[in-house]
Amino acid sequence: MIPTRNFGSKVWAFAAGHIPLSSTGPEPGFTSHDKVSILNVTDQDASVRIEVFYEDKAPVGFREVVVKSRRVRKIRFNDLIDPFPVPLNVPFGFLIESDVAVIVQFSRMNTTQKPMATFCVTPYSRKNNS
Repeated sequence: MIPTRNFGSKVWAFAAGHIPLSSTGPEPGFTSHDKVSILNVTDQDASVRIEVFYEDKAPVGFREVVVKSRRVRKIRFNDLIDPFPVPLNVPFGFLIESDVAVIVQFSRMNTTQKPMATFCVTPYSRKNNS
């Protein structure tokens, strides 16, 4: 068995957020979105803070979520509305900080043009930098 303490990081940063303004196809399955999947392989619940940054204004503030021990949690940026929603069609970056090492995957689904829908993800590397 692989020791789970060697996976993940406490800090993750992503610079290429952007939720398209329009979507094609039925909601919610084909709604354009940016999403993170947070995997907690530890034996302790993870307290996770997400801070969103913009090109021309101050960060909006922290969103706090809990990822239960040995579980995964998927969060669409479209659903982050407190304290303020992430605006559509506006470039953003974000920082994820956790009190335990977690694995974070960022993905985007863009269904702006029906015949050219795209989906991309960021890979995970097993380097421990927490």
